[in-house]
Amino acid sequence: MTSGAELFCLYAQPPNLLGYCGPADRDAVAAVAGGLALPADEAARLASTFDGAWPYLELIGGFTSESPLSRRVVEAYWIGGGLADSIPLRVWGSSVSDRFRRQAEGRWEAVESAINSGGAPSHAFHVFCVYPWVGLLREGFVGPSLQVLDRCRVGWGRVAAAGDIVTVTRRPLVWEGDTLRPGEAVDEPFRPPAGAELRVGDMVSLHWDWVCERLDKARAERLRRVHDAHLAIANAELRAGRLEPAR
Repeated sequence: MTSGAELFCLYAQPPNLLGYCGPADRDAVAAVAGGLALPADEAARLASTFDGAWPYLELIGGFTSESPLSRRVVEAYWIGGGLADSIPLRVWGSSVSDRFRRQAEGRWEAVESAINSGGAPSHAFHVFCVYPWVGLLREGFVGPSLQVLDRCRVGWGRVAAAGDIVTVTRRPLVWEGDTLRPGEAVDEPFRPPAGAELRVGDMVSLHWDWVCERLDKARAERLRRVHDAHLAIANAELRAGRLEPAR
């Protein structure tokens, strides 16, 4: 079974290759994503350079007495649910305040409201409720904001053609009126992880321009549930006018 560190890097590698987060040594992340086993302290040092993800891993791991890079903790962050559902609101709300309040700046009211509305410590929460991109849609910055939201979230789709480049049928996000929602299904190319043996019909998770891993039915449903819940929270915050960027 894929280790927690390897699973973390499979999801973290795409934005790292684009230069958005993580260490400058992109070969190290790619090596772990490809199966290289590092000593626990080295793996933790590598993962801690992802300053958006690492605080959530520390929170989930610390509360559940597991390593931040245990497979269950890593899944809880990237896919959602699982261990993340066991963390009391007051515990994780305080943690987010300590670590991300300055980053959220004038949008902290929206972040706090999203937590109280059922947001859970996960990548979906960070993309839809902490980053400013949802609010920027309302400001008219639709093209770049929509692209980042669509690619930065962990999405999913079904393999339509396998090979060196994988064709995946998926539903990209669209901005319609004042609502962010999944659009019609399209076929798009994605890069598969090293050594992956994907087959037509496989359900897979997606991050930026990469396939991350094959998903069984239960994990695919978990990802969809957590994603859709945070998308709904973001839309509610937009309608309430709390996600507008600080002026």
